[in-house]
Amino acid sequence: QVTLWLKKIYRNQPVPVYEVNERTVDILHDLMERNEARDRDISIVIEDMKHQEAEYDAETEEMKDNLKDLGLSLHSLSRKATRCLNDLVKSAMALNTKDTSLTSLFYAISRMTLELLETESENAEMRWELSNMKKNLMSVLMMEKQILEDIKKIEECQQAERVKIESRSHNLKFLRDKSLELKIRIRNAEEELIGRGVERSLTHEALVQSAEELVLLRKKVASMKKELKNFYDLPPVI
Repeated sequence: QVTLWLKKIYRNQPVPVYEVNERTVDILHDLMERNEARDRDISIVIEDMKHQEAEYDAETEEMKDNLKDLGLSLHSLSRKATRCLNDLVKSAMALNTKDTSLTSLFYAISRMTLELLETESENAEMRWELSNMKKNLMSVLMMEKQILEDIKKIEECQQAERVKIESRSHNLKFLRDKSLELKIRIRNAEEELIGRGVERSLTHEALVQSAEELVLLRKKVASMKKELKNFYDLPPVI
């Protein structure tokens, strides 16, 4: 089928050599269908134009007969009448009417007026939709701008907070290292003092422990004093 179509297209000329495979055949087949569809459309348009031409010819003959019955002819008409007649024919062709009768002309004018009103209504609706789309677009753009600004502020705050956290982490590490260093120095000093004959009870660790025990003893003494005071406040037994 494709081969016959190619021969028909090229007529007496040889068909160019092409690679025959499924893809090329599909492409040529699709092209063939499109070409045949276009030819059919052109044939329909030509037939319609021939039909209109026949109608206009028949109308012309009828008009000639009418003029002949009135004792007139196209050549005997005045220039103004000829111009009016030509305008009437052009109007009928522009309005795509089947004849030049007033009924056909008025119907065509009414139909085109209605189509014009519908088109204007559609255009107004499209303008309204376009206006709404512009408003929505502006709103979205403003929202996007605000979101970008908020994101920038958040990133700046996060960056500042990150700097603070890093600074605190650095300070905490410094304090931990310093505390460890002091503990090591205190332990070394205590060991040195013990090595020189100083009692272990005078070391830093022992003093800290003694201070903690002293705090506990003070709390215990305060509690006992409170109980003793309550005992003294009791009435004497007679």
